[in-house]
Amino acid sequence: MDLTLLADAPTTAERAAVDAVVGSAPGTGPGSPTDPADGTGAADEGRRDLLLPAFHAVMDAVGWISRGALSYVCETLHVPPAEAYGVATFYALFSVTPRAPRIAHVCDDVGCAAFGGEDLCAAMEERLGPEGSGEEVTWTRSPCLGLCERAPAVFLQTTHGHGQIAPADADAVTHALDGEDVAGPDPVVSTPQAGSPDLELLSRVGVVDPGDLDSYRAAGGYAGLRRALAVGPARVVDEITVASLTGRGGAAFPTGTKWSAVAGSPDPVKYLVCNADESEPGTFKDRVLMEADPFALVEAMTVAGIAVGARLGYLYVRGEYPAAEAALLRAISEARRHGYLGDDVMGSGRVFDLEVRRGAGAYICGEETALMNSLEGRRGEPRAKPPFPTVSGLFGKPTVINNVETLVNVLRIVEQGGPAFASVGSGRSTGTKLFCLSGVVARPGVYEVPMGTTLRELLELAGGVPVGLKAILLGGAAGSFVTPDQLDVPLTLEGTREIGATLGSGVVLCFDESTDFAAVLRRIAGFFRDESCGQCVPCRVGTVRQEEALARIERGREIGGRTVELQLLDDVDRVMTDASICGLGQTAASAVRSALSLGLIGSGGGARRNGDHP
Repeated sequence: MDLTLLADAPTTAERAAVDAVVGSAPGTGPGSPTDPADGTGAADEGRRDLLLPAFHAVMDAVGWISRGALSYVCETLHVPPAEAYGVATFYALFSVTPRAPRIAHVCDDVGCAAFGGEDLCAAMEERLGPEGSGEEVTWTRSPCLGLCERAPAVFLQTTHGHGQIAPADADAVTHALDGEDVAGPDPVVSTPQAGSPDLELLSRVGVVDPGDLDSYRAAGGYAGLRRALAVGPARVVDEITVASLTGRGGAAFPTGTKWSAVAGSPDPVKYLVCNADESEPGTFKDRVLMEADPFALVEAMTVAGIAVGARLGYLYVRGEYPAAEAALLRAISEARRHGYLGDDVMGSGRVFDLEVRRGAGAYICGEETALMNSLEGRRGEPRAKPPFPTVSGLFGKPTVINNVETLVNVLRIVEQGGPAFASVGSGRSTGTKLFCLSGVVARPGVYEVPMGTTLRELLELAGGVPVGLKAILLGGAAGSFVTPDQLDVPLTLEGTREIGATLGSGVVLCFDESTDFAAVLRRIAGFFRDESCGQCVPCRVGTVRQEEALARIERGREIGGRTVELQLLDDVDRVMTDASICGLGQTAASAVRSALSLGLIGSGGGARRNGDHP
């Protein structure tokens, strides 16, 4: 196509940053979006799928995306400037206006706000001025950063590197912004069960060196891939189906059904995508797996890719997870160097390779079709279904999308067999499950328990039922609140459904009697308001109306009285749930609905304890 580019020219630094990404892009071989044999026509758009990596490179180099940089990216990747601008402005970690090259993103979400987050925001304002005001160094409020077990949390986005601090204080943040090295949080600290012989998914955490392939192999690594190659793709898919493995990201879709559909497709080009854009408030299990056991995910994706007939896989990792990204890049490089990835996997003649793509701060990209759009270099807006990804997914090809925990389960299924996995739990709830415990618990962290373990038993593992426990947010911001009289619910898909709750992504966020639930609900509503992609009216408008009503209730300024406001919330809930295009809008009112039904609003007061911000 003919492009009308902007007149602005890039700086030398911007040009070099873009060239470094485009010139080193690995995805140009068979099965890639530029392979002329795939028949997709994707090559006509150049390498549009490199749009996010190119923008990240510019941000990392100079701190913002200028008109000159945008124009050069468009020229290089053959993307219309208007469309590229739409992508650049969609993501929270990108900026098309000048801003400080050193930024501290301070979490004020439900997992951090009441546990030091608001105090840290106040301290940062005192030291660096109002949010976003500094020219060289600044700070900003952030949604959940996936470090809830060590609140409060901070993500550093700077031109001299990215980092995480948790728990964070003002001194540590300001020193890091000044260029001091930051030792990222140790994932082993986040796994109180580390070292237990009863673990499956977490068995190697704290045991293997995440950067050493030999250490991984000594702990049984690559036995799963070896067996998968020995028994063949069809047998692997059958084992996954027999195991009744369901998706661990929240939707709980049968994994075997996805794999069978893609494996059985006659299309010669297929893709595998790992959804590692873990952004559900209160969730951090995938981060721990990626940081502490990255080779397991690389191996599992290799097994999955070969099983379904994909020659290329994409690992879409959350932009706020720099340590996880670094660990995965090292693991992929080592696996490729030792013949576990590439044109001849383990001497089998099978072809499979991986690319890592960094997200850019958009919760909606956890939705599978929005993630595919993001990978293709488009705005992360969900697609209408059907067609489903297994038929027409990434670059229009059959695609399997699974999250990190789901994929890592594949290794034990291949090694032990589907029936052994299915023997744990019951019904559709088989195997073990990872749960993220935070809030007022004695030992917050990631816990692995068999499906069917009760909520009470899980809390006992974390130090016992918290004193003064008032409610638990189960499943994350898109989940529901449960109360102390429901602690004996079995943690299965069926058991939680019976009490009107959901396992979701495995969040168990505990609140005590001092909690201001009106403020908590407003923060949840504000999260969905900010993260709505705006594509459909029910979600775009509904999330705003929901947050406005909760703000009025929180401040005691109800219009027409409390009954009228609650009826409005109920009406908005129905519209979003029934008419939104994707799961974000469909579940944006879930926590609010459950809190209202339990009468949590009003318990603990109505005003914020640490300031009042919109």
